[in-house]
Amino acid sequence: MKIPSQQSNNISLDDDVLVKNCQRGDMESMALLITRYQDRLYNAIIKICSNPEDAAELTQEAFVKVIENITKFRSRSSFYTWLFRVGVNLTITYCKRRNKIRTSSLDAPLDSQQENAQNQLSAYLACKEKADPSVLVQDKEIREILMDTLSNLDDNYRVVLVLRDIEGMSYQEIADVLEVELGTVKSRISRARSELKERLQT
Repeated sequence: MKIPSQQSNNISLDDDVLVKNCQRGDMESMALLITRYQDRLYNAIIKICSNPEDAAELTQEAFVKVIENITKFRSRSSFYTWLFRVGVNLTITYCKRRNKIRTSSLDAPLDSQQENAQNQLSAYLACKEKADPSVLVQDKEIREILMDTLSNLDDNYRVVLVLRDIEGMSYQEIADVLEVELGTVKSRISRARSELKERLQT
């Protein structure tokens, strides 16, 4: 979406101000919010549904729902959290309904580069002091193995790992996005990492 030139003056406005502007009918502010978050939301969704076309459609659908319901938003959470709640819920529902989650064989032999990447990923998961999650997706081999393995996890596990270890959300942010208790998030992440590590080692 092309941002009107007038928006250049609003580029530094925080989300709360932009949301209030949107609720008064200012679509320039909505265009700025879309530009601010569309890539981030798309990148999270594609790691959940594993399909670029589906991810693009779901990202667009999420923003359509946000636009339609912006006047109902009461700022009980941040706009970012609300947007991700909408997007993640749409993605989970879509994947379950249409069975779009890509599966891949974990039994295929790995070449030396893939094996090294898998070892690095296993080491990351075993490390108590986590490094920057973004490092995981900078290496092509690690990213491919991570995405292939993630695609075989249960929906609930895959989502929390994407939000925590790739998107970099806090536990509380994930709880707000998924509308579950903080303890549930911590439990799911722990179990998800254990299952992911187990799958990588088989």
